[in-house]
Amino acid sequence: MSGPAVHPVEAPPPTTEAAPPRVRMKDVQGMSGTTGALVLRLCQFAFAAISLCVMATTSDFPSVTAFRYLVGAVGLQSIWSLSLALTDVYALMVRRSFRNSGIVSLFAIGDGITSTLTFAAACASAGITVLIGNDLDKCNLNHCTRFMSATAMAFLCWFAVSPSFLLNFWSLASR
Repeated sequence: MSGPAVHPVEAPPPTTEAAPPRVRMKDVQGMSGTTGALVLRLCQFAFAAISLCVMATTSDFPSVTAFRYLVGAVGLQSIWSLSLALTDVYALMVRRSFRNSGIVSLFAIGDGITSTLTFAAACASAGITVLIGNDLDKCNLNHCTRFMSATAMAFLCWFAVSPSFLLNFWSLASR
């Protein structure tokens, strides 16, 4: 009866060459932790806050569900943008950019959710303002100009959120 034979395997000789250094992606203005990101976050916050204030100062916005949705969406957007603006200020003060994939993925997911909510609310509010203004011809009974300006600010907020989302998503995908 024969048994299996075990042959020792020698380890390969150590190499003297060092591994090439890892190349990191260059920070693109608009990614989290840059001055471009801070400017985008401040624009997002300003547009969302203006939309929220204009809509909240009208007396009859709670009567329409789309306007209540707009107030909720831009309220969430303003809190999200202000909190990320503060993290960008911190990153600029300590001269570090966000390289942790967990944090970048949180920013990308949060931007994706808030931008979708803001865009949907702005579209719904735009549809209602067109209905009130053009189809029903009841702008003289409502605050149509305020509704239109709040909706326009929500769209501008969405235009400022989109680059943040795309750049954070690109940063996450390039790792």
